[in-house]
Amino acid sequence: MKPRRRLPWQTYLRVAGSLVGVLLVVYLLAQQNWEELLSLFRRIGWGVLALSLVLTAGSRLAVAGRWHMLLQGVEPKVRLRDTFELTFAGLFASNFLPTTIGGDLVRLAGAFQLEIDRALSAASLIVDRLVGMAGMAIPLPFGLAAAVGSVTAWLPLGPLLQPVSATMAGVTSGGWVRKLAARIQSAVRRVWRALKLWLARPRSLGWALACTLGHMCFLFASIGLLLRAMGEPLSFLTIAGIWSLVYFITLFPISINGLGLQEAALTLAFTQLGGVSTQAALVLAVCVRTLAMVASLPGALFIGKLLPQARQQLATGQSEGEQVA
Repeated sequence: MKPRRRLPWQTYLRVAGSLVGVLLVVYLLAQQNWEELLSLFRRIGWGVLALSLVLTAGSRLAVAGRWHMLLQGVEPKVRLRDTFELTFAGLFASNFLPTTIGGDLVRLAGAFQLEIDRALSAASLIVDRLVGMAGMAIPLPFGLAAAVGSVTAWLPLGPLLQPVSATMAGVTSGGWVRKLAARIQSAVRRVWRALKLWLARPRSLGWALACTLGHMCFLFASIGLLLRAMGEPLSFLTIAGIWSLVYFITLFPISINGLGLQEAALTLAFTQLGGVSTQAALVLAVCVRTLAMVASLPGALFIGKLLPQARQQLATGQSEGEQVA
């Protein structure tokens, strides 16, 4: 009988972080007038929700296009249809499957099935993340400018960051510091090696960035549409700046796919920095999460043929999967 494989400590941390985030959102919801919340949902209406879903789907397609442009730079034989199927399968995995099977792992398994070089597949996912971060960094100054005068707005996030503080306290003892430093150095070298491949292909990198900007425009337009329907409109740049802050907060690996953390950060950010009412911010947080999940449902059509290899990749702990996860 094989020994039962233990889950890594990062998984426990993310589960704990998600629970804390969800509990904070539940607490905020419990403090609100439910009649007002339902009234805001009714004001949005099915028509606005449908249009917001179309915009959200457009952002997902742009994300798929970004990865396709990167793959085309190193593997021109990759078909657009295959890239879209793998991307939506990954999105479905991130939203609906267990924590150990992430979207990047599913995409990596799919790239292997397409017989794309394993090192290039892993590198493309790393650069895909970097391009996404670069795009979101563009409106970040607008969010930071709004946050400068509202530092106390982020104090309620303290409970969400407690797992990180506890983890760092443990890391600073014994030989963990050296291990952490070694991991950081290894990650930096890995990212640099991946990025160098595409720096020699600036056209592919430029098209990937253009897809990211398209994704952002669709997403911000969807958020703006929802806010306007609730009677609390914000300018496009204000939405972009605030969302960029939320995005970078959710990059902290303390929750599952940003669950709980994204909703709490979004609510507090739009309330404190955008002047949106707490009720509208909570409704917005629920809508953004739900629309993203619904938009990822087409991935259910493609996930079945990818799961076996994704699980095998996870079980064997191959280096490529560990690099991307």
